[in-house]
Amino acid sequence: MVSALWYSVLVGLVAVERLAELVVAKRNLAWSLARGGRESGFSHYPFMVVLHTGLLAGCLLEVWLGDRPFLPALGWPMLALVVASQALRWWCIRTLGHRWNTRIVVVPGLPRVTGGPYRWFAHPNYVAVVVEGFALPLVHTAWLTAVLFTVVNAGLLTVRIRAENDALRSAGA
Repeated sequence: MVSALWYSVLVGLVAVERLAELVVAKRNLAWSLARGGRESGFSHYPFMVVLHTGLLAGCLLEVWLGDRPFLPALGWPMLALVVASQALRWWCIRTLGHRWNTRIVVVPGLPRVTGGPYRWFAHPNYVAVVVEGFALPLVHTAWLTAVLFTVVNAGLLTVRIRAENDALRSAGA
């Protein structure tokens, strides 16, 4: 029971982090639109919001209703991955600066970013999302949530990455 309380605090902190992302994204959306940015791929965005909200809710519901135990041999390494995924996400945000967003918005004429984690991965933010998506639930053995989110998110990321690549290509980035 005590571990479930601490896990709930962790999920709450991730939720607060997500709200901070939305504040940054809203500010960056205004910056991009003021410079002629064009949004694309909007049709999948509401689904993405529901999926990511569902991840957080599923973590809590499965642990509390399913009486999932905290297994230190699994939980601690998964917590380390959650922290690493947050660090990678904020490295992406810092590297992209005003261009980072939760939406797909491309400002015409700006070159593609190739620094920071973008030196190694075309879409490092999605690496963070994938890692967090399985690691956060597994911190407290919420394996159903981990599997369901991972499978559904794989489909979403297929659509999203295709839309993002198309938007970058059409903008000449």
